[in-house]
Amino acid sequence: MKKHNYSAGPSILPQEVFEKASKAILDFNDSGLSILEISHRSKDFVAVMDEARSLALELLGLQGKGYQALFLQGGASTAFLMAPYNLLKDGGKAAYLDSGTWATAAIKEAKNFGETIVVASSKEENYNHIPKGYTIPSDADYFHCTSNNTIFGTQMKDFPATNVPVVCDMSSDIFSRDLDFSKFDLIYAGAQKNMGPAGTTLVVVKEEILEKSGRTIPSMLDYAKHIKAESMYNTPPVFAVYVSLLTLQWIKNKGGVAAVEKLNDAKADLLYNEIDRNPLFKGAAAVEDRSKMNVTFLLNNADHTETFDALWKAAGISGLPGHRSVGGYRASIYNAMPIESVQVLVDVMKALESKV
Repeated sequence: MKKHNYSAGPSILPQEVFEKASKAILDFNDSGLSILEISHRSKDFVAVMDEARSLALELLGLQGKGYQALFLQGGASTAFLMAPYNLLKDGGKAAYLDSGTWATAAIKEAKNFGETIVVASSKEENYNHIPKGYTIPSDADYFHCTSNNTIFGTQMKDFPATNVPVVCDMSSDIFSRDLDFSKFDLIYAGAQKNMGPAGTTLVVVKEEILEKSGRTIPSMLDYAKHIKAESMYNTPPVFAVYVSLLTLQWIKNKGGVAAVEKLNDAKADLLYNEIDRNPLFKGAAAVEDRSKMNVTFLLNNADHTETFDALWKAAGISGLPGHRSVGGYRASIYNAMPIESVQVLVDVMKALESKV
């Protein structure tokens, strides 16, 4: 039986993507070679990289608007330091919103490069909500935020209006909802949530903000050098980029980001409605900030844990336990999660109610 995969990442991907990728492992483009062994300089793979970069911009509505898309390595964790390396001026300052574990990690890296101001934090409440009502210094070199907090199940519904460049870590909700992406100057996202397997990171950057820091940047950390090399400054993660392309094609065939958002809304509504209806459960995040990608919830009575765990495991559900920072459960319902799988979880929650 195919599992209902609620893992927070690496996570579920579309079944048709798995099927196409598996065929390419054996024979890519009828070349007689596997996608795992072709040269990254071959015309077949150059075409993959070019289409992946172009399609990423197309789906975000950023084509022809001065942006470049890159597929790099090192995960969002490397982007934590690449952002200040490229944007924080010598003697300048950066503004950060602290909304969770990964925002904290980004702040830690930025402090190595210069003055780093935390404009607001929800740490004292264990990051159960998105901070609001903060002011971004007008003289900051950039403002950094995290759009979705995978561990705590919170998501930014609105983004601040500011005249400084906006940098956003969208690792866990990229391509999941329709936004005005032109409000952002730099977006980065690890592939292993909504795009593909672990191994590559999508970076979308407005070229005009680069090469103004006055710093000497190591080549591998310099966005401008990666743009000039068309995302092939060094050997790229060929398979991860290829699977990301397949997933981007899948999103486009679904009708694009706006169409996918409607499906995500339906899944989130189905699950949150059951959490709120069922007296045995409660949500972990503030209602107004609930994530549509990572649904965190708790049992009201821990004595029911053993029974509930047995029920969801018997139903073929995988990856449901919550992060240790929150406890309880976390249902990651990324783009590829079918609503039928969400219904299975809802049915299990109802079954627990009937048993106790």
